Amino acid sequence: MGRKWNNIKEKKAAKDKNTSRIYAKFGREIYVAAKGEPDPEINVALKMVLERAKTYNVPKSIIDRAIEKAKGGSDENYDEHRYEGFGPNGSMVIVDALTNNVNRTASEVRAAFGKNGGNMGVNGSVAYMFDRTAVFGIEGKNEEEVLELLMEADIDVRDIMSEDDIVIVYAEPDQFHTVQEAFKNAGITEFTVAELTMLPQNEVKLDGEAQEQFEKMIDVLEDLEDVQQVYHNVDLD
Repeated sequence: MGRKWNNIKEKKAAKDKNTSRIYAKFGREIYVAAKGEPDPEINVALKMVLERAKTYNVPKSIIDRAIEKAKGGSDENYDEHRYEGFGPNGSMVIVDALTNNVNRTASEVRAAFGKNGGNMGVNGSVAYMFDRTAVFGIEGKNEEEVLELLMEADIDVRDIMSEDDIVIVYAEPDQFHTVQEAFKNAGITEFTVAELTMLPQNEVKLDGEAQEQFEKMIDVLEDLEDVQQVYHNVDLD
């Protein structure tokens, strides 16, 4: 499972180049999660979004503004939509969006695929090849220490590995808060990544023009205002 960490690192690195876009997307996601219940201690979905926002260093002002907007009863409504498609040489892509105009978003996503060597598929055409997974990245610990503290908390996770001085923990999606609490009880409160993601069961390599075309397609998709997350099965190392 180790190679899959590369896709997460890509997103972490991208934030340094696209902070304003990342912050805007988190603002929307926090607003949607906070509607109805703005207290993260009660609202599990909001708490999870805020934990992710912390790993991306989203400013408190943006978080507070989004929550206050939700408290104010704004009539802005967004729907969650997932799009699935294929890139060059059979590569697979999942796109998650929050949109207030489904027709616009679907058209933009379809165009991003079609103009960059890909095509949008039907629901379910790609997602079955990915596993929804809770992922945590921890610095300052080794694999043995992390495994020991999880065992002490009676938690059995999918996998633990090390890469670039970071211990990566892969867990079942419904274990997210259980694993997080175990870390916090052990004094670990800072994570390089703490999120639910879609990890490919198998990765593919692209070469030359195909990889360039694929990377352009991913860039276009991620730049779309309504797109929150893009997952794929290409090893871009």
